Amino acid sequence: MKKILIVDDERITLRMTQHILAPHYETICVTSGAEAIEKYKHERPDMILTDLHMPGMSGFELQSTLQDQYAEHIPVMFMTADEDEETEGKGFEQGAVDFIRKPFRADVLIKRVENILKNVEKIQGLKAAAETDPMTGLLNKASSQAEIGEMCRETRGVLMMIDLDSFKLVNDLYGHSMGDKILIRFAEIIRSAIRNNDIAGRMGGDEFIAFCQNVLDEKSIAEKTRYINEELLKSAREFMGEDMNIPLGASVGAVLAPEEGTDFLTLYKKADKALYNVKQNGKHGHCIFVDSDSDVVEMDSITSDIGQDMMILAERSRGKGAFVLNAEQFKLIYRFLCRVEDNYQVGNHFIVFTITPENGDEKSLPGDIGDMFYRVVCESLRGSDVASQHGKSHVRVLLLKAETNNSILVIKRIVEKWKEKDPSGEYIITYEMEMVK
Repeated sequence: MKKILIVDDERITLRMTQHILAPHYETICVTSGAEAIEKYKHERPDMILTDLHMPGMSGFELQSTLQDQYAEHIPVMFMTADEDEETEGKGFEQGAVDFIRKPFRADVLIKRVENILKNVEKIQGLKAAAETDPMTGLLNKASSQAEIGEMCRETRGVLMMIDLDSFKLVNDLYGHSMGDKILIRFAEIIRSAIRNNDIAGRMGGDEFIAFCQNVLDEKSIAEKTRYINEELLKSAREFMGEDMNIPLGASVGAVLAPEEGTDFLTLYKKADKALYNVKQNGKHGHCIFVDSDSDVVEMDSITSDIGQDMMILAERSRGKGAFVLNAEQFKLIYRFLCRVEDNYQVGNHFIVFTITPENGDEKSLPGDIGDMFYRVVCESLRGSDVASQHGKSHVRVLLLKAETNNSILVIKRIVEKWKEKDPSGEYIITYEMEMVK
């Protein structure tokens, strides 16, 4: 129910006005401007209906004082017996939304209040649309910075940068619609991990931010990180299947306020450094930024023993098929296997598959066809093999400990499976194979 603050030093008028509005709205009655300022602070009504001429503080002075204190639009309607048009003009210049002449009819008062509150809802709706991220419903980047900036100047707590790990693979393997579902669910998980009076926002892409008031200990941050990761993995398996093998997770970089500052940008940069530390040390965990006198950034990691290290480094869901990597990750694995081959001659093969339309023009290959072929390749390989998409028409593969004959059998299996997807032969598969050396 909407809340209206009624201000009038004449008690008879005050009670009559309340009697008219109480069946439709929650009403709060005070008899002076000073009382109204105190009530507004605690009640934050949806609008104020105030007498214009009161002893001590006029209706104009009340409105002006509240505007200065809260720097926000406060819908005020004045009640007055004054017939002077200049008074009304002054009120509108100052920001009044309406005037009503005393004595007034009940139906006229109700209608005018109703119109004011409808307009307020429209304004608030437009404001909310401008301040929120349309996909997730969280605050957008600009609003996150503004609201968290205001909160961290006045409140102790922790600023957390929360980043999705390996999210690009969701888009690459399952499409952008699945990526959107994951982002929306991730936002819901973050919201459920914090309290109602905390703030969460989306900074862009797969990067999110939150400020939790009066959270000052590492244990609470660790618990939130663990909860976010567990719920994310649960949802990912629900959306993409139990055999989902993307190492999806969340990394959290945290910084305490006011210990490390009260300015948003200062805290944001420090949280970003902490997040980088997590990304470089296994992901799916958290770090808290601590600035020492020697300007060395010290981080408290979630890991404390070898068992925890192994748990974080391990895949969350191995699933079936190849180990799927992005281009940079594939490059590191390839270089590592070259070193292994120098010492052990284990017989690893490097294969590049190419898919093209019948006309041979790789540029005209539809992106969804390239993605479909990539999935066929990944599903046809062993869990110890490695695959990475290179552009939309190429797939790189590392077959570990595979004799040449076995590697050819793998290639044939991939080609046969693709023919099931493309029985008309509209797309042509070619490949090149070399030993890793």
